[in-house]
Amino acid sequence: MPTNFTVVPVEDVEDSGNSGAAAGGSKFVSVRKIFKDEEDVDDLQGPHSDDCQKESSPFIISDIGRKYSYDGKNMALFEEEMDSTPMVSSLLNRLANYTNLSQGVREHEEAEDGPRRVAVIVPHMGTFIGVYLPCMQNILGVILFLRLTWIVGTAGILGSFAIVSMCCICTLLTAISMSAIATNGVVPAGGSYYMISRSLGPEFGGAVGLCFYLGTTFAGSLYTLGTIEILLMYIVPSATLFEDSDGEPVPNDMRVYGTCCLVLMALVVFVGVKYVNKLALVFLSCVFLSILATYAGAIKTAIEPPEFNVCLLGNRSVKNEMFETCSKMEVGKHNVVTTELWGLFCDSGYPNATCDEYFYLNNFTEIKAIPGLLSGVIKDNLWGNYGPADRMIEKKNQPSVQTQDSSNDRVKNYVFNDITTYFTLLVGIYFPSVTGIMAGSNRSGDLRDAQRSIPIGTILAILTTSFIYISFVVLFGACIEGVVLRDKFGYSVKKNPVIGILAWPSPWVIVIGSFFSCCGAGLQSLTGAPRLLQAIARDGIIPFLQVFGHGKANGEPTWALLLTVGICEIGILIGSVDKVAPILSMFFLMCYLFVNLACAVQTLLRTPNWRPRFKFYHWTLSFLGMSLCLSLMFISSWYYALVAIMIAGCIYKYIEYRGAVKEWGDGIRGLSLNAARYALIRLEEAPLHTKNWRPQLLVLCKLDSDLTVKHPHLLSFTSQLKAGKGLTIVASVLQGTYMTCKKDAKTGEENLKSAMAAERTKGFSHVVVSSSLRDGFSILIQSAGLGGMKHNAVLMAWPVGWKLAQDSSARRNFIETVRETTAAHQALLVAKNIDHFPGNQERLKGGTIDVWWIVHDGGLLMLLPFLLNQHKVWRKCNMRIFTVAQMDDNSIQMKKDLQMFLYHLRLDAVVEVVEMHDSDISAFTYEKTLVMEQRSQMLKQMQLSRTEREREIQSITDVSRGSIKRRKRFGVDASLLLNIPEDEAQLIHDRNTASHSTTNDKGEVATPDRVHMTWTKDKLNERNKQREGIPVKDMFNMKPEWENLNQSNVRRMHTAVKLNEVVVKKSKDSQLVLLNMPGPPKNMKGDENYMEFLEVLMENLDRVLLVRGGGREVITIYS
Repeated sequence: MPTNFTVVPVEDVEDSGNSGAAAGGSKFVSVRKIFKDEEDVDDLQGPHSDDCQKESSPFIISDIGRKYSYDGKNMALFEEEMDSTPMVSSLLNRLANYTNLSQGVREHEEAEDGPRRVAVIVPHMGTFIGVYLPCMQNILGVILFLRLTWIVGTAGILGSFAIVSMCCICTLLTAISMSAIATNGVVPAGGSYYMISRSLGPEFGGAVGLCFYLGTTFAGSLYTLGTIEILLMYIVPSATLFEDSDGEPVPNDMRVYGTCCLVLMALVVFVGVKYVNKLALVFLSCVFLSILATYAGAIKTAIEPPEFNVCLLGNRSVKNEMFETCSKMEVGKHNVVTTELWGLFCDSGYPNATCDEYFYLNNFTEIKAIPGLLSGVIKDNLWGNYGPADRMIEKKNQPSVQTQDSSNDRVKNYVFNDITTYFTLLVGIYFPSVTGIMAGSNRSGDLRDAQRSIPIGTILAILTTSFIYISFVVLFGACIEGVVLRDKFGYSVKKNPVIGILAWPSPWVIVIGSFFSCCGAGLQSLTGAPRLLQAIARDGIIPFLQVFGHGKANGEPTWALLLTVGICEIGILIGSVDKVAPILSMFFLMCYLFVNLACAVQTLLRTPNWRPRFKFYHWTLSFLGMSLCLSLMFISSWYYALVAIMIAGCIYKYIEYRGAVKEWGDGIRGLSLNAARYALIRLEEAPLHTKNWRPQLLVLCKLDSDLTVKHPHLLSFTSQLKAGKGLTIVASVLQGTYMTCKKDAKTGEENLKSAMAAERTKGFSHVVVSSSLRDGFSILIQSAGLGGMKHNAVLMAWPVGWKLAQDSSARRNFIETVRETTAAHQALLVAKNIDHFPGNQERLKGGTIDVWWIVHDGGLLMLLPFLLNQHKVWRKCNMRIFTVAQMDDNSIQMKKDLQMFLYHLRLDAVVEVVEMHDSDISAFTYEKTLVMEQRSQMLKQMQLSRTEREREIQSITDVSRGSIKRRKRFGVDASLLLNIPEDEAQLIHDRNTASHSTTNDKGEVATPDRVHMTWTKDKLNERNKQREGIPVKDMFNMKPEWENLNQSNVRRMHTAVKLNEVVVKKSKDSQLVLLNMPGPPKNMKGDENYMEFLEVLMENLDRVLLVRGGGREVITIYS
């Protein structure tokens, strides 16, 4: 059929913004230009983005090229959002071209071949090659060939079946959980570590990842020791360097040869892992040939049992190394002569030699080592035969005469138990034979379809190996004699491996196959463990491991390999397969436990992102697997289990304390959210009891022009008051609109978090942007917190510069904050001179915390010093409580009652009752009240509009001119008050003075003394000294001016002055003074004087904390 082509002109991207050119015609673009643009686009998709950005993105590749331009009309509505939200077509195109090379073999091989990668090769490994065979190779190993026959002989068929079943069920349940996690999205490099860390968070991930790394490393030690054991026991037994009395290779042989073997394998891995991978198929072939030879030999025993015999003396198994005839005498050419056995149990080879008593009383018996499938030996091997170390291996139901053994030299000719055997020990030794189920998930990047291959391949490999192990248990018990099964090293069958005498056609098939199998498994461990450590180091969650994230130019983890070899050497120095096996069992079981926990947590949380393609899982199976793992840990070795748990716990706490902050959307965070939601709902159900009350603080911080915290000691005091307990919300307000100030808000919040971290204040930070500071504070007081976790107290610093401010906003904000906290039934703490408060690094050597208990507002005044004493900064400070007695109070009884009250409250404090008698109001009080009211009048005038002020100035110009001249003559400048223009300040003040004088009945003109006002502390003290020298006549001359004052303000000022005098006298040298904070006036008219009262109350005191209760009891005498 005909094909139609449409030629579309292509415009240059750089000129696409020129609408005129675009409309005028099309431009031709060269092929070189087009291909260059494509290369730029490819560069945008290259590996330039950070790993964290990839993980936080909802897509696999989140880097969206800024050079993409959209020139169309169909989607013009979305053209401004194309940079941040790509079109579906471009997204699908990038997903289709995605590849994920594992952090292991392939990229290193490509790096060795050359730095230039021409094309991305899509992985083509299927289920069989990519998952099934690697799992089989890792599961079938040293324990199968060296220890399974001994386990069957010691535990019996039933006991061995229980051991194999438990371990295989544990790995099967773990594989089900792992399959669910592995199919819940793409698993990049890192395999099991990636799955656990992204499911349980960096703390659990790092702890379990290191445990898995240690398990893999000790597995390398196990395989190396297995290799050396096969070499020295069966291949070259004469190569032993150290021999004990019975000719066995001692641990020193294992250490020396094991170290040499480890160095050789490390060199092979260092040269290039591609050689290891090329040999992997050879090693796997050896394993399968050995297994097939064992099955063939078992079948052959039903037809023709092999010619291997065991020599028994009585019922004891004898080592068969130096003799051919199993008897005491043999017929020679001319007479009967003694055999080699005679010389082993007697002093000499002559018939009249002195021999062992047991040798005299019992005869030799030769039985078949492998009676065969049809022999019925399975009945004798059903039950276990445990025993202590150095116990001789004996055949049941075999007649013998027991005697007391006399000579150790003759006893050594029997076969003994080398270690004490019991069921739990066998579990720990056997479990390493079922590890290796993670091999498929570790290769997820090399699989064609990982979400299909990992579950199928892993579960099939576990089922296959489980069948092999269970069938071997039955075949060994049904074919081989019990005394031979319990012979760990094959001494009774001429030092052949027990599984080797069963194999067909020759035991050397097993010897050679198991040797290469152990070599290959050791190389795989030394290859995988450094890459796992490198993945952990590159995540940056453990700071001291970051050096191991580096390596050669091609990515080979050189430093990680050196550390792995060092840890491997520790396992080799142990020198025994049986002692190393339980160690790596602990670490693998720890890893499997957390895989099950991760799946169970994700399933129970039902997070929207939990959508695994593998559907055959359930949280009960995961919990069963987790419980089985934990049980196997303590069954195998309880002390190794405790050590492994302690190691994981220490790593967890270290990452929590010093590790990098990572957000991976893990299940533990989801679990925390669910737990927090549940707890908040429970807290909302019932009101809080007084015994559970603690200060939940909302800390109102002020940010300076650089958006940094202005008073960091406010955060220090918060941590000292809270001691890390309870809720702390540190908040600040920025003035403006959110759209214009959102960057500043984010910067301010980051600075708040940094300041909180520096001052060790645990809590939450929040910055609110509001049209006015007052509204922002009101929003925070009303809405900070959530549900039952809302604040019940507000902490803020005293507004020091409220007098010097151009407007009264600072004063109004403070007073409205006091009113709103009172209306919301929240406590209020106001710290004066907060910058003088001690930091968290200081230690007060002594002193007192003085509490001035004027009115009872819930007991918060007495609770706060107790909380401060819990912190190391205030721990050496003593608590003193002062209370005020009036004229009609019994101060002695008050002191006794207060002491009894403190006794019931379990508080240690010194009690003192201060008597304040009624006294006349002093001239100083009147003068301060006059100054306060005149200043208030000025503030009101300053709030008038400019037009009103101009009219006022014009109307009183003539009246005030003379007053101005008098002011200048006395050298007083009212502009010092509020930094206002000189002429306006003078005129407004003259108007105030004129108003006072006109209301006077005598109509006197204001005297210079009456207008001599000052607003600084030094001048006020100077004024007081001048007042002391004024004669009584002058005092009476000022009395008419005082009579015009508001008597309510005079009384309040009198209280503030008298109380301040008492507090300064008693508590001037104390470390901290806590005072009841009086509330603001109910009507708004007295707001301008309220701050003056508080200033007078706190005058001449360094550290002051004003406390205003929230209207409820916070302390109780009841338990």
